[in-house]
Amino acid sequence: MTTLTTGPVTTSFKPIANYDRPLWQRIFMTREMAIIALFLVVVVVAALIVPNFDSKLTMTYLLLDMFPILIIALPMTAIIVTGEIDLSVASVVGLSSVLTGVLTQAGVPFGLTIVLAVVAGVLAGALNGFLVTVVGLPSLAVTIGTLALYRGLAVGLLGTTAVTDFPEFWTSLAKAKIGDTGVPVVVILFVVLAIAFAVMLHLTRFGRGVFALGLSPDAARFSGVNVERTKFLLFVFCGGVSALAGVYYTLRYGSARGDNATGMEMQVIAAVLLGGVSIFGGRGAMHGVIAGVLLIGVLGSALRLANVTSDVINIITGVLLIAAVVSSSVFAAFRNRRRSGRPLKLAGSTTP
Repeated sequence: MTTLTTGPVTTSFKPIANYDRPLWQRIFMTREMAIIALFLVVVVVAALIVPNFDSKLTMTYLLLDMFPILIIALPMTAIIVTGEIDLSVASVVGLSSVLTGVLTQAGVPFGLTIVLAVVAGVLAGALNGFLVTVVGLPSLAVTIGTLALYRGLAVGLLGTTAVTDFPEFWTSLAKAKIGDTGVPVVVILFVVLAIAFAVMLHLTRFGRGVFALGLSPDAARFSGVNVERTKFLLFVFCGGVSALAGVYYTLRYGSARGDNATGMEMQVIAAVLLGGVSIFGGRGAMHGVIAGVLLIGVLGSALRLANVTSDVINIITGVLLIAAVVSSSVFAAFRNRRRSGRPLKLAGSTTP
C-alpha cells in the first residue's frame, strides 16, 4: 500500500511587474510613466502658449489649490487598490472644517482644535471601516450613506452661517511660501505623507497585503492577510487625512462652512484612476497617482487662464477619466491574452 504525503500548502502572489521583460521596459513602459509623460507635455505646451502660466504666482496657487486633493488621494489609492472605495471624503473635509470653526469660536486653543478635528475624521473613517469590515456592507453603499450623514452633520452644526475669524498665524502659515521659491510650505507636509504612504504601500508586508486583497480577497486571507484589519485601517487613514485636508481648507480660504469641499470626492477619485490605479483593484502606484492629480490641476489651471469655461473643463476631465478606465481594462486584457494565449477578455468582465 502506497501512502501519499503532501507538504504544507503555500500561497503566493505574482508580483505586479512582468519580470520576463527588460528592466527599462518595466520602468518606462507603464501606465504610470505614460501619465507622467503626458503631464510633462501639458506643462511644456501650456508654458509656451498660455499667457502667465509659467509665472511663479500660477505655480503657487496651483499647489495651494491641489494640496487637499493630493493628500486625500494617497489613502484613497490604497483603498481602491483593495477593490473598495470611499465616497465620503469630501463630507469629512466639510465636517472637519465646521468643527475647526466651531471649536475656534468656542475659544479652544487652535493646536488642540486641529487635533480634535483630525480625531473626528479618524472616527468618521472608523465608522466607514466598521460598516464595511464588521457588518459586511459594500463600501460603495456605506460611503454614499456616510457622505450624506457627515455633510448633514456639518450643515447642521453651522447652518447657513460661516466662521471666518481664525488666528492670523495659522492662516498665514497655510498660504506661506518657502523662501522666494513660490513653493508653498504645505508641500513639505505633502512630501512627508507621500513618502510614508508610498513606503507603506510598496515596501512593507502590509502593502503587499493591500495588493493581495485587490487581486483575490480569499487567496489573501488564506495566505495570512488580515483582510478586515487591513481594510479598516485604510478607511481610518483616509478619514484622518481628509480631516487634515479640512483644517487646511478652512485656513486656506479663511472660512468654515458646512458646504466646504462639496464634490471634491469626484476630483480625488478621478485623479486616482487617471494615475493608473485599477478600478477593479490589485494594481496602482503612488507616483502615477501624484502625476494624475497634478495633470488634472495643471490642465484646469491652463484652461482657466485661456478663458475656457468650467463646463468645458469638466467635460475634458470626464473624457480623460473615461479614457483612463477604458485603457486600463483594454491593456490588462491584452496583457492577459499575451501571457495565456486565451481569447481577449476585458478586465472586470464576468463573462466566462
